[in-house]
Amino acid sequence: MRTSPTIRLRRSRRVIPALSILSFLALSAAACGGGSSSGSAGSPTSANITWWGWTPSTQVAQQYISAFNKVYPNIHVTYKMLTIAGYNAALRPALASSVGPDIFDVAPGAANGSVETYSPDAINLEPAVVKALGSDWQSKLSPIGVSSLMIGQKLAAVSVGAVYSGTVWINQNLFSQYHLTPPTTLAQWVSNCATFKAHGIGCFVQGVGQPAFNEDTVQAISDNIQPGVWAQAIQGQVPWTSPVIVKALTIWKEMFSDGIMEKGALGVQQYPDANNDFMSGKYAMVMMGTWYMQYDTAPGMSAAISAAGISSPKNFTALPIAFPDVAGTGHTGALYGDSDYGIAVNAKSGHQAAATTFAVWLGTSTAGQEQVANALDDIAALKGVQPNWSQINLVTPSVQQTALSKLITNAVASTEPRLATVSVNLQTAIGNATTTVASGSATPAQAAATLQAAAAKLPNHGAV
Repeated sequence: MRTSPTIRLRRSRRVIPALSILSFLALSAAACGGGSSSGSAGSPTSANITWWGWTPSTQVAQQYISAFNKVYPNIHVTYKMLTIAGYNAALRPALASSVGPDIFDVAPGAANGSVETYSPDAINLEPAVVKALGSDWQSKLSPIGVSSLMIGQKLAAVSVGAVYSGTVWINQNLFSQYHLTPPTTLAQWVSNCATFKAHGIGCFVQGVGQPAFNEDTVQAISDNIQPGVWAQAIQGQVPWTSPVIVKALTIWKEMFSDGIMEKGALGVQQYPDANNDFMSGKYAMVMMGTWYMQYDTAPGMSAAISAAGISSPKNFTALPIAFPDVAGTGHTGALYGDSDYGIAVNAKSGHQAAATTFAVWLGTSTAGQEQVANALDDIAALKGVQPNWSQINLVTPSVQQTALSKLITNAVASTEPRLATVSVNLQTAIGNATTTVASGSATPAQAAATLQAAAAKLPNHGAV
């Protein structure tokens, strides 16, 4: 079960021929750029290579490798899953040596395994991707997956898939039981909450005590007011005192005073508290992103409900809905995301060609991306790839398949980042702003001013 994306889916059946990838691999190391390489290319079709990562799970990784070996039987991939907390400590000395992994996970932004940190240790994979997808390769991949793993002019890793936020997930069974429709406006949201509470059901649960997830909600509100301003503020292009941000914080506060947010939300963690409260049926709605798709499968939901402490799990229909039009502007449906993780090739590897074969196959081929899509955890990086629904056991296929397909299509088209461009210090400042407004210890305007003062001290921000 995913804990936090901050730490760490029908299309053409055309398959990219294996030779279109292989024809260049022996030359890819010479074209890598962006740092010296003491490794060597080796064979593009035969090698024993190692892969280190904190994700995916060992079971999912083996599914990827087994599918890969149907195409490349002589490249043997050994996956070593490391803990999130111990990843950097293990990877840094390994990459400094000559016996580090051939391929390794990296993540956008300031997250564990930061691509910025490890870019000097990785070859440039753009020539390989160009060979696989053509000169217009960027138009074939999710924009987020490219931008969040590019360091300067160097594609330091190939995105395997991405996660997006901007959605509210609902328990459709509870909505049907009380004859309610999902909220599309602030007033309807308030009304829904009043009905649920009158029947002893919690309405909307959010772990306000885990501020990184507060950013998801306030970004959704901001995008509803005026799309793009939040991302511009992250980049220092507009001040945090912008009227849009102040209004977003004002509506955020209204969610508490209007009864959408539950009393005591400041003491709740998104994981495990809010997640377990929703999965156990205590609440009708939760703010979660695309990583929640995995719980639309019968086995995934049963496991999640059991983990929430329910001894005899009974699956329900969970659906993603657009964040309600809380500002009354009509700007709804915005999604923002980051590459969940990318596969980088070690510049010191003696098997760069085989390692590149695997990275490019998993991140750009139809067959590889089908494997990613079918897991319903990450959204595939290759545009047009949807899960093979005939192979997925959804709880309620008649409604969930349509909803998930729409979500995936919208997500892949998104260009707005989520956390990839947010530094640790800025994320702390945003968290402070959301919690002080929620608690009433600062007005939205005061919190925005404090946030701007903190942002001004950070690199690449300052006065705007």
